[in-house]
Amino acid sequence: MEFPSKLIENAVGELSKLPGIGKKTALRLALHLLKAETDTTASLAEALAKMRFEIRYCDTCHNISDTPECSICASKFRDQSTVCVVSDIRDVIAIENTAQYQGMYHVLGGVISPIEGIGPSDLTIDSLVERVTKEGSEIREVILAISPTMEGDTTAFYLSRKLRDLPELNVSTIARGIPMGGELEYADEITLGRSIVERQRQAR
Repeated sequence: MEFPSKLIENAVGELSKLPGIGKKTALRLALHLLKAETDTTASLAEALAKMRFEIRYCDTCHNISDTPECSICASKFRDQSTVCVVSDIRDVIAIENTAQYQGMYHVLGGVISPIEGIGPSDLTIDSLVERVTKEGSEIREVILAISPTMEGDTTAFYLSRKLRDLPELNVSTIARGIPMGGELEYADEITLGRSIVERQRQAR
C-alpha cells in the first residue's frame, strides 16, 4: 500500500498495531481523524496519553483504577464476604455487565502457562491468599471465575489446592454454562450471569 504522505503512513502503521485493526481499517481511521476538527483529534490524543500514563491498578484487587483503591473495593454497598477471582480486567467488566454479582474481585493478571513461562509467582496469587488470611478478613467465599481453557483449569486447580485448607472458607467455581475452551469476555451476559449465580462449591 503506497501512501502520499509519510505522516499518514506512520499513523496507519501505529493504528494497525491495535488488535483487530488491519491496514485498510487503520487507513480509514487515519483519514477520518485527518478530516475531523482539530479539537477532536487533540482530545483523543490527550485521552489516550492520560489513560496510558495516569491509570493505575487497585492496591487491593489489582483492577484498573484512577486511585489507590478502585470504586468497587471502596464501595460500602458491595458484599465484602465474597471475592470473585478472574484472570483479566476484561473479565471484571464482563461480569459487572451481567448485574448478577455484587461482591468483590481479585484480578490475577493472567493464567498459569508453563509453555509461555508464566508460573504462580508471576500472578497475584500471593496477594489473594494474603487478603483471605489477614486478620479481620470478612471473606467467606472465593469464586474461581476463570475461563475454562486448559491453562484456566490449571490455574483454578492450583488456587483450589492453595485455598482448600483455610478454615471457614468456601471455594466455588462458576457453572459450566461457559463452553470448554471459551473466554469469559465473549460469553453473552445471560449465560455468564447464570454461571455466577449457579456456581458450584469445590470439594476440599
